[in-house]
Amino acid sequence: MASRSFELRAHEVHVWTLDGSASKVAAARFDPLLSPDEKERAMRFRFDHLRHSFVVTRGVLRCLLARYLNLHPAEIRFAYGEKGKPALASAADIEFNATHSHGSALFAFAKGCRVGVDLEAVRPTAGAQDIADRFFCPEEAAEIRSLPPGERERAFFRCWTRKEAYIKAIGDGLSAALDGFRVTVQPGEPARLVHIAQDTVAAQAWTLDDLAPSAEFAAALAYRDRRRSLSTFAIDDAARLLDAP
Repeated sequence: MASRSFELRAHEVHVWTLDGSASKVAAARFDPLLSPDEKERAMRFRFDHLRHSFVVTRGVLRCLLARYLNLHPAEIRFAYGEKGKPALASAADIEFNATHSHGSALFAFAKGCRVGVDLEAVRPTAGAQDIADRFFCPEEAAEIRSLPPGERERAFFRCWTRKEAYIKAIGDGLSAALDGFRVTVQPGEPARLVHIAQDTVAAQAWTLDDLAPSAEFAAALAYRDRRRSLSTFAIDDAARLLDAP
């Protein structure tokens, strides 16, 4: 992890990928970095693998932010929006977002613009079309239904992650209506917000990108700015982040 990876410029977005490190041993190494409220939140998870994933994801997030800000990971202080989205409590202008699914995680960082990222394991989902019909825009649901059966599953998660990335960027969480904005869905069609509350001009203020950590996952990045230079970095060994820069 070269030091240049932590030189974040105003026209850039950085995305870090982490795969398969949410073990009990890894969680034990990152746990001391977490604040009391983060540890309390971790203990609310009923299943060990979910608790370990949360601890590792939060610990890695702290380590990455610490590298960008030249701080110790335990010195990072978070503030939370009305809907629970974390942000830096300091005046630093770095915006960030993190997501984890089935042992993998993504971390996005940008300066001066809202950013959101979502990751989902592509898997058989009972009633996926019913979910799309109920919660997605009618046009999105119709596009998924129109695809060959073998393509519908990935299209569903492609739509889901694009929507979730935008919702996480604006910080609305579960209160946001998924049918209040539309994203592109068709295979091969570039990721894009089509409209926000029927406003196509407002949608043009946002950039959507597909991320492909592996064939087993769907992932998307959203940020409020014209298209920026996107750099992706793989975390080969999460424990190395605990070493001094």
